[in-house]
Amino acid sequence: MEIKLLSKLSRDYVEQLLSGIPFFKLVKQQDAWQFELLLQSSRIVTYSGGETVLQRGESDRWLFFLLKGRLAVYADDPLQGELINYVTPGEVFGDLAQLMGQPRTATVIAESNCRESIVLATDASIFGDISSTRPITIQTKLAYYRNTVHNLRWKLEVYRSQHLQHPLANKHRQVKLYTGTKETLEELRALYEQAQALAGLLLDWNREFGVLSEATALPQDAFTI
Repeated sequence: MEIKLLSKLSRDYVEQLLSGIPFFKLVKQQDAWQFELLLQSSRIVTYSGGETVLQRGESDRWLFFLLKGRLAVYADDPLQGELINYVTPGEVFGDLAQLMGQPRTATVIAESNCRESIVLATDASIFGDISSTRPITIQTKLAYYRNTVHNLRWKLEVYRSQHLQHPLANKHRQVKLYTGTKETLEELRALYEQAQALAGLLLDWNREFGVLSEATALPQDAFTI
């Protein structure tokens, strides 16, 4: 594992790496200063094949975005557990633990077939309390939580499409969408509550994984750490 501060890397290289991350692209377009603040709270971490990126049961403050390579996700010990998912470039991971305030629910390993996997690690504590406006603004938080809610709903729809008769299949559709005034603190709070509710449902699905896998393979795209 090799850790590099973004300030030690060329700006062109950093922006090239981040060009595949929708959240960072949007923030850069919306507010250059917010983009700089996020960079100041981030670092680049390079992993060789087989190295551990996240360990199930650990707690930390980092949110991750895969920039290059591929990561393998295991629900338990990689030497004994079953491979359940891959993380591919552009994807965020580690967000579920941050959102729910709990330890990591899976172990993530840099894929052995890739010479290196490059990850952007962002200190999630910079977001602060959901209602705070400094240093991260409401607009930046809205961009993040809109993206989070979209991703969670998509992952839950994947589960639903594979298991239409399961008791959890339609639960996420009961989590109400926000219909109030946009670009407000009210919308941000509603998105945060949606994200937590959807994350809880995704955890419920993940707890079902061992039971369901005996009958049919779960969709690999659905697991979040």
